[in-house]
Amino acid sequence: MFSRSFLSVGIDDIAAHLPHIYLKIEDLSIARNIEYTKLNKGLGLTTMSLADVHEDAATMAANAVRKLIEQNDLNPSHIGRIYLGTESALDGSKPTASYALDMLNHYFSPKYGPDCFLHCDVVDLTFACIGAVDALQNSLDWVRTGEDRIAIVIGSDVAKYELASTGEYTQGAGAIALLIKEYPRLLAFDEQWGVATRPVHDFFKPIRTVQKNQLLTEIEEKGIGQNLNFDHLENAIFQKLDQSGFWDTNETNVHIHKVTPVFDGPYSNACYQERIKEALQHYILQNGLSLNEAATDNWRRLIFHLPYAYQARRMFSEIFFAEAKKRGDHDVLIQELGQTEPLIHQFDEEAAYQEAFSKFLTAITKTERYKKFIAEKIEKGERASSLMGNLYTASIFLSLMSTLAIDLDNDIELTDARIGFFAYGSGSKSKVFTATIQPSWREITHRFQLFNQLENRQAVSYNEYEALHRENLTQSIKQVEGEFYLASICSEKGVKEGARRYGWRPAKVPVTVKM
Repeated sequence: MFSRSFLSVGIDDIAAHLPHIYLKIEDLSIARNIEYTKLNKGLGLTTMSLADVHEDAATMAANAVRKLIEQNDLNPSHIGRIYLGTESALDGSKPTASYALDMLNHYFSPKYGPDCFLHCDVVDLTFACIGAVDALQNSLDWVRTGEDRIAIVIGSDVAKYELASTGEYTQGAGAIALLIKEYPRLLAFDEQWGVATRPVHDFFKPIRTVQKNQLLTEIEEKGIGQNLNFDHLENAIFQKLDQSGFWDTNETNVHIHKVTPVFDGPYSNACYQERIKEALQHYILQNGLSLNEAATDNWRRLIFHLPYAYQARRMFSEIFFAEAKKRGDHDVLIQELGQTEPLIHQFDEEAAYQEAFSKFLTAITKTERYKKFIAEKIEKGERASSLMGNLYTASIFLSLMSTLAIDLDNDIELTDARIGFFAYGSGSKSKVFTATIQPSWREITHRFQLFNQLENRQAVSYNEYEALHRENLTQSIKQVEGEFYLASICSEKGVKEGARRYGWRPAKVPVTVKM
């Protein structure tokens, strides 16, 4: 009997929704008094994609999926699941994917009927930036174990940091949708994946708890209000049982979920570096490879999660050196470096060794051999990231699209080439996996029109950016045309409080979001 475990399963097509506005990193560097070359040459940042007033994780996801369905002439009733990876969830209970499904159902129901998505399973997967890769792995297994199954995987996020924080210049926004099928036209994935997970707090979005009297004290200290009496407020309001407002609630504390994270940049970089190394080691064991084999030698391209464009090239030097040692030619690298690898027994304290080893790895990135490796296997995936910023869960798929689009433009043949993926999510987890490029990759990649989309965006001023960031705007900067949009958020008390309503806008007319 034929075993479906050996069935070719993977990505058949990809569609992206890229927001239509962006901020130049140079403009941000001027506003923040940061040397532009440090951001551009040091981190690879050029422009930052921004979600407009009418956009959120749900609208971007729905727009990407709509494109994918239409360009493949799919009947929605044949789609068995739509799994969304996101860390920009809109609700603590209802999945963001269900909001996207509602938009899609309204859009496609005139053609396919009002229940065209009735039997489609939708869910959110959340593990920071690796959530969409989790959704991909899950969906690949699901397609592989059935017959003629179709799944759609989405990464959709708005990467937002506090103004003037050290993460601000890495912001970005966008959504990418993947069509997962048997006998895919673009990429077929291998079954064995490597994974490494350690629970850490390198980057997270906690539910913050603040006492109400602390809020009043802060208001008073800021000079916004005077003679505020928390005890009076408590006696006047807190004894009732039917509270529904912000102050008028039963709890002494206010629980706040902010979209901006708590993060430790250097620690997160270290976690990224360690997890991808550990996941690669697990991948090698899972696939029965020799521990002395340089696994990445047979991978034509390397695709990474890129929180900023140059993250991979800055983090990969340790694996690069380890692979050279396995290959037995690291002496050539040592000769170019003009220094030997520091060993822990040479130091009295581990901290001194770690500092010396870190400098050694940085020196490797300056070598011509490493630069050649980056140019061949990684750099093409950086280019779109440089123009978009961090897309969180969609970042790794943007790197894939960027790589394929540039290879197509350069007329490079990639059929049957194997590529390796290094996914990462803070918290923290990494997955390493591989895929083979299929014969129809040129036709599929040509449809991306990735860099054409990027060229057709509209630049905004710094002042517009800040107003957008502070949520002071009620009307979109760029007119909405041919896409889903956020129409309103119910502010009335009752069973619909906070409910989000969406619409479809085919023509160029201004959209005002009602809060």
